[in-house]
Amino acid sequence: MLLTILFHIYFVFFTDKPEKAAPALSPRAVEQRAKWNIPTNELDYPVAALYTDSLRRAGATIHHTSRWMNGATCEMTAKTAAKVAEWKFVKAVEMTRDDSPYGYGAKKRNRLRQAVSDDSPGTDAQLDLFNLRALHNAGFEGQGILMAVCDGGFANANTMTCFRQTQELGHFDFTDDTYDFYGSTGDHGTECLSAISGIAEGYYGAATKADYYLMRSEEYDTESPKEEDNLIAALEKADSLGVNVFSVSLGYAKFDNPAWDLDKTKDLDGRTMRVSRAATIAARKGMLVCAAAGNDGDVEWRTISVPADADSILTVGAVDTDGQIVDFSSYGPSSDGRVKPEVCAVGVKTVLINPYNAIVKSNGTSFATPLLAGMAACLWSALPDKNAMQIRDLIIRSADHYTTPDPNHQSGYGIPDAWKAYTTGLEEGMDIEQIRETEPARKFIRGNQILIFRHGHIYNLAGQRIR
Repeated sequence: MLLTILFHIYFVFFTDKPEKAAPALSPRAVEQRAKWNIPTNELDYPVAALYTDSLRRAGATIHHTSRWMNGATCEMTAKTAAKVAEWKFVKAVEMTRDDSPYGYGAKKRNRLRQAVSDDSPGTDAQLDLFNLRALHNAGFEGQGILMAVCDGGFANANTMTCFRQTQELGHFDFTDDTYDFYGSTGDHGTECLSAISGIAEGYYGAATKADYYLMRSEEYDTESPKEEDNLIAALEKADSLGVNVFSVSLGYAKFDNPAWDLDKTKDLDGRTMRVSRAATIAARKGMLVCAAAGNDGDVEWRTISVPADADSILTVGAVDTDGQIVDFSSYGPSSDGRVKPEVCAVGVKTVLINPYNAIVKSNGTSFATPLLAGMAACLWSALPDKNAMQIRDLIIRSADHYTTPDPNHQSGYGIPDAWKAYTTGLEEGMDIEQIRETEPARKFIRGNQILIFRHGHIYNLAGQRIR
């Protein structure tokens, strides 16, 4: 009789970082840290190689490490995990995936994306809801901004005609799935990417000139806390690459093993779950993280998931093109009372491009999120000397309910206005001379109007072209 030995996934927390190895930051990341006066600290040092080597010698397989959480995601037996937990340099060992029957992952996928039919595939309405085409017309479409789109898979994204392949700078898989990155893991990530970068007849994305990395953290078959650690690894990689805007249309609240299900009254405070802490750290390191609120507003859970509860990010709810909140958009506030979601974008009949180059429409905060992330990229390309928190603040303050946020905690501060955010940024000290090198701009007064001259055209403060 053969004995089956079960290998589960664990996160091993280390006590310290005795080795201060150089941070693995790209030249772009180093330059941006210097530009925004973000110092290197303990979080930037990698985990100790001495500790990870010990794990390997004990028989553990390391999937990835986390410098922010000072630990490693490992595959090992329960016996090995118990042994590791006794080591002096190990603070704790936490199981993050077991052999629970699959089930919740498929259920969640059905809620992440809800296909609808419609005969009017144009993208103008979803861009105009937050006045983004005014920024496009002024020449700001995300150029100079580096984005990351993190999801569950990007079927055919490397061959689709709607994408300019030179703008994808690379891709990373943080799962242990055997599925090909561009193959059979579904169309969700591809459609989210199209909302940002797609161009086709009758179709225009939110930030078509931004460069981007693609990252996969969602595992196709299972739903477990291990995926949260995959997402942390993606956030850390994006930080090391100097990513400006990180768009993630994933969220976690319930799992294949119900023992891991979150408690909405205390776990959604932005500090309890480490994936939410990681999203906040990313913000402190200079990245603008945009996360979907979730599609559970009309079911028992109702509220947001993680990392949507994180502090200093933009959590995005779903509205239709008339600006009306939709029932499925998950509710806030966070469990410690912060406004969540902060802002909303079109997540009802959102116009997308599927992996077969067909224009489709789908519902979900998943699709509102990349639209908002694309808007942030365009705004940042227009105001390149603002930092992530300033861009976030401008977006929130431009929203139509900024002074009177939704008392029902579903639409937050409402729908932002890209052009209003831009002009507010100019009014608050944007150095016009400094950006004139790449994007000529000049404000002037005509009569009682403040106007903006850019690219040979004149705009009013509402973003309307005068001539």
